[in-house]
Amino acid sequence: MTPVDAAARPAPPRINPLQRIWLRELGMERLWLRTPPAAPAIKTPVGPSAAAPSGASAPAPVAAPSALSGGAPAAAPQSAIVAPAPAETPSAVPTTAQPAQAAQVSAPAATPAEPPSGRASAIPASILNRTGPPPRPAPKVEVQEEAPPPIPVAEAVKDANLEQLAAQVVACSACGLCQGRRHAVVGQGAQPTRWLVVGEAPGEQEDRQGQPFVGRSGQLLDAMLAAVGMSRERDVFITNVIKCRPPGNRNPKPEEIAACSPYLMRQIALLNPERILVLGRFAAQTLLGTDATIGSLRGRVHHLKTDEGAQIPVVVSYHPAYLLRSPSEKARAWQDLKLAAREL
Repeated sequence: MTPVDAAARPAPPRINPLQRIWLRELGMERLWLRTPPAAPAIKTPVGPSAAAPSGASAPAPVAAPSALSGGAPAAAPQSAIVAPAPAETPSAVPTTAQPAQAAQVSAPAATPAEPPSGRASAIPASILNRTGPPPRPAPKVEVQEEAPPPIPVAEAVKDANLEQLAAQVVACSACGLCQGRRHAVVGQGAQPTRWLVVGEAPGEQEDRQGQPFVGRSGQLLDAMLAAVGMSRERDVFITNVIKCRPPGNRNPKPEEIAACSPYLMRQIALLNPERILVLGRFAAQTLLGTDATIGSLRGRVHHLKTDEGAQIPVVVSYHPAYLLRSPSEKARAWQDLKLAAREL
């Protein structure tokens, strides 16, 4: 046997700061970093008694590799043969080697690196554990309450006086005519009144001024009333079945008449006139509840029964706008006016 020199001393294992923190928490930092004692060196002096047998040549010197550092082998002196270091046994390696290796893989994903000593307690846990910006508060969703259904016109006007009725007409949106109007035409005249003159719907001038029967047709009506001793300011209240102008002065539609006629009926109940002069086919058919022609309705006296049980005489005649287009019908309109005045 050749003499065996002392085994090369293994270099201390290298650990990163994260492993150091993990080992410190487990209380094994000193155990892991402690360098194991080197194996005792066995040296045998080279002499005649230890010489190789006759005819055998001495083996070349062998250098022991580093156990852990992986460095280059060191050359042994010529006077001695260095034996290789004994293999590491499980007892020479700390039992925490496997947990340390697991910590090296899993620790970065599990917990962040520990701050320097003395600053860990000053940093809140919520900051160390936060992996992103704080969650934004959920936006408040306002629940809009559904608007109550509109009250029918007949229900809304049943207890209204003339002022309240006028305000309801101005704010009315019971039909589509409210979208194109400039002014809602409530009515104009004497209060109390002797005659109630009812037309069909406002025209262009009425829509601009908000007054019934203005322009040429209004001038003709004033002249007709003056012929029987009536005045708009003193004796007559003038209004229409439809309170908003139809586009292009077209004829009112049945749904528009149905939506707006409760205003007229409430005006009749509040004014309680002695006589009603109806001008035009649509006004006559609405007020009398018939589809007869104006030719068959004029020339005689009708009666309108109110909610209070009263009977109001009703006389039907041509609309002033029609008389402007057909001057020959003015004689019949004059007869209608005399019929209404005679009934007084």
